[in-house]
Amino acid sequence: MLKILHLARYSHATWAGKLDFLATQPDLALQHICPAPPGDEQSGAVRPYRRQVIPIVGHVADPHRAFYRTLTFSLRHFRPDLIHAEEEPDSLAALQLAIARRLWAPRAKLLLFTWQNLPRPRRWYVRAVMQAALQASDGIQCGNMEAATVLRQMGYQKAIAVIPQVGVDINTFRPRASPPSPTWTIGYVGRLVAEKGLDTLVAALAAWSERANVQLRFVGAGPQCESLQAQAQASGLAERVKFLPPMPAAAVARFMNSLSVFVLPSRTTRNWKEQFGRVLTEAMACQVPVIGSDSGAIPEVIGDAGLIFPEGNAAGLAECLHRLYTSPDLCRELAERGFVRVQQHYTQAHVAIQTAEFYRQLMTR
Repeated sequence: MLKILHLARYSHATWAGKLDFLATQPDLALQHICPAPPGDEQSGAVRPYRRQVIPIVGHVADPHRAFYRTLTFSLRHFRPDLIHAEEEPDSLAALQLAIARRLWAPRAKLLLFTWQNLPRPRRWYVRAVMQAALQASDGIQCGNMEAATVLRQMGYQKAIAVIPQVGVDINTFRPRASPPSPTWTIGYVGRLVAEKGLDTLVAALAAWSERANVQLRFVGAGPQCESLQAQAQASGLAERVKFLPPMPAAAVARFMNSLSVFVLPSRTTRNWKEQFGRVLTEAMACQVPVIGSDSGAIPEVIGDAGLIFPEGNAAGLAECLHRLYTSPDLCRELAERGFVRVQQHYTQAHVAIQTAEFYRQLMTR
């Protein structure tokens, strides 16, 4: 029996579903450390693993500068065979885990996680933190293929597995029959920030001549909200573009099922490009056709189950929208491909099985 100490900052109960499947593996005993229970978790929920809450010093959403308010992480009592910390190697939390493992559980393997798919410039002290964490680790789980490439280019020679951090909760995100609508609806869910390329989506709708029966719905919040509203107003789209506040997972699933197409138009910046696009897999799980830009991991996630356009290219996005709008058969084909792709690669159960297999590989090294 392998004893696994797992650390992750899951903010939604649907993300933590992976742990339920991990805990059912017959050769694993799981203990989970988190800074707080997921905000949308049902009170009194029964879990097949033990959870320990340890608060974070700093902002819980800061992946680099926050650290846990503990010295031991219960290592002396739990005595894990493997510590799986879903923390970036250049973070204080990863360095904290590396030191604690050396002091309290030196025989345990240490597995870290990274999304970072760009060789970003770092200050000397951040490079020092990252070097120490990478040297202490026995393996890295990468959320996308480019992250693995970046690690190898940095000279990392230990074990790497490309596995998403979390999968899709297919009990929440699943196809549901919706009443027929005379309106063709384009949707987006997520942060309203510049790197998501949402101005490209508004510009594509403005450039598209066949929009008499089309509406665009944004779900989320962020600093770009006002500028997007102004752009829609200036383009004569104020009546067609609506903004909805962030929603819990169940409401997002209902929103997905009301869409004709889901779009993720991310745009690469100097320090960031799309690292996965979880909302794409949620839309595909709801059997909604998807369109994405070619930023980062989007083509990797979509595969042949959606349409790809050059990032920042409003004309290219408008052409993708036109193809789907004028071809119900293509919509149905891509929706079915996306649904199958999620079942084969992105469910919580599949991600858990892949993760457990990586644990076993590490323990045999």
